[in-house]
Amino acid sequence: MQVKQLEEASGATLFERRGKKIYLTEAGRELSGYVHAMQRQMEEAAERLAAMKALSLGKLDVTLISTAMYFAPRFIAKFCRLHAGLTLKLAVCNREALLARLAQNETELAIMGLPPQDMYIVTYPFAPNPHVIIAAPDHPLAKARRISLKRVAAETFLVREPGSGTRRLLQSVFAAHGLTINASMEIGSDETIKQTVMAGLGIGFLSLHTVGLELQARRLVALKVAGLPIVRRWYLVHMQGRRLSPVALAFKQFLLHEAAALRPKS
Repeated sequence: MQVKQLEEASGATLFERRGKKIYLTEAGRELSGYVHAMQRQMEEAAERLAAMKALSLGKLDVTLISTAMYFAPRFIAKFCRLHAGLTLKLAVCNREALLARLAQNETELAIMGLPPQDMYIVTYPFAPNPHVIIAAPDHPLAKARRISLKRVAAETFLVREPGSGTRRLLQSVFAAHGLTINASMEIGSDETIKQTVMAGLGIGFLSLHTVGLELQARRLVALKVAGLPIVRRWYLVHMQGRRLSPVALAFKQFLLHEAAALRPKS
């Protein structure tokens, strides 16, 4: 019945019947080549899918909020070293662009510090994200102790662009105390804020992960402001309902495990 259905579908006689045996016709031999090619492709597809499941093949597709580029790449690099057959698709962008990439399905995973409340996303907090107010070492407040927020509010702040998670966090902290920020300059990157603060044009509010090297080198100082650092979380996020690839699932488990090992024991 299957032979008959195949011949009906192809519109040609594919077999010659001689007694109890059948032989390929010219049309049958022509079709046979395509059948074998399809069989090889199916076998290759099965092998590739099995390799992806075993993480010896596949792609890690992740987007970082710009602040996380000082923190997250070490986890990504370690994961890629453990699974050498993977390819990495990594993007770094601001909050607006990151949320657009998630919404438009242009990235599978994202790492950010302040997940939105108005998107259907799944969030996994995995590490603390402390924020501090920074200044140049020769700033008048650099050696002061227990500085009040009200005193800091009188200083000139260099802030990120509107919509930035860092800026929104700073505004919420000051608003909770009935204060506003004296923002003289909007700057589109943490790196530029650091350089501008070092030049003495104002003070800034950044993730501690962003300024670690500069603090160690004494090119910047973290002001001793009452109530700081403000500690939020880093989050791994993806769109709700998205079925993650084996690579993405493995990276999620790896990241949560690695970050847990870094937390101080209680």
